[in-house]
Amino acid sequence: MAEITAGMVRDLRERTGAGMMDCKKALVENGGDMEAAIDWLRKKGLSAAAKKSGRVASEGLVGVASAPGVAAMVEVNAETDFVARNETFQHFVETVAELVLTVGDDIEALKNATWPGAVDLVEETTQRKTVADQLTALIATIGENMSIRRAKRFQVAEGTVATYMHSAVKPGLGKIGVLVALEGASELAVMETLGRQIGMHVAAARPEAVDVSAVDPSALARERDVLADQARASGKPEAIIEKMVEGRIRKYYEEVVLLEQVWVHDGESRVKEVVKKAGVKLAGFARFHLGEGIEKQQGDFAAEVAAAAGKA
Repeated sequence: MAEITAGMVRDLRERTGAGMMDCKKALVENGGDMEAAIDWLRKKGLSAAAKKSGRVASEGLVGVASAPGVAAMVEVNAETDFVARNETFQHFVETVAELVLTVGDDIEALKNATWPGAVDLVEETTQRKTVADQLTALIATIGENMSIRRAKRFQVAEGTVATYMHSAVKPGLGKIGVLVALEGASELAVMETLGRQIGMHVAAARPEAVDVSAVDPSALARERDVLADQARASGKPEAIIEKMVEGRIRKYYEEVVLLEQVWVHDGESRVKEVVKKAGVKLAGFARFHLGEGIEKQQGDFAAEVAAAAGKA
């Protein structure tokens, strides 16, 4: 049997885009012959993953996971909504969310993290199967481009990090996920209930910042410029215009700042009043809406079929 080196596995992986474990098996099955191993992967449909990387992936799932004092969220994209119902894909998203709890939310570190239970031997040394390897194998198996788009992790020393999933396809998986970090010494069950309520509010109201100090300075400057131009159109003096702008900026804060928003659960209170009454601090939040901000391709299905027929 030909010796299969780590370098051979790496080269085959770079040439085909297939996972490390699949590359090693291909080389073993073909006695170390690189070209034969490539053909073997092609026949198995495992070398197609790299070819799919240019296709837009705006569907998929958002997943959340939690443990005492910490919670995590991840968005994994695929090309079609159909994949979200695939149990293998769902398991991948669940596992990645769990990994974010310990690895953190840096995407590159997450991709390089060891996939649970994956150990192999190459040249008598232990080789890890990474999250990236598993993703590549999943792309090849399901036949769609996929990507780990973003992740977020919150941890508190005292308090809780609540999770909320809107339109869940199963517990912890869905289209809109929210994390809410609350700090304080209040009863844990009470804090968790409040955290979930705030999560529901965030899902519906779509705030952009926790408090006024956290508003994006560039976004605030743009808003101020627009409001000033609108006010000047009234022909009023600059002193009056300045007061008009400040009044409208307060209204702007009520729209984009979580603590300044009207509590959706009663339509009257401010979120800051609800939080103050509970005796906790709202330390942070994150909201992932699946596919948000991704430019989706609008394809002409009939034209695609005609083009495919013309190539046949």
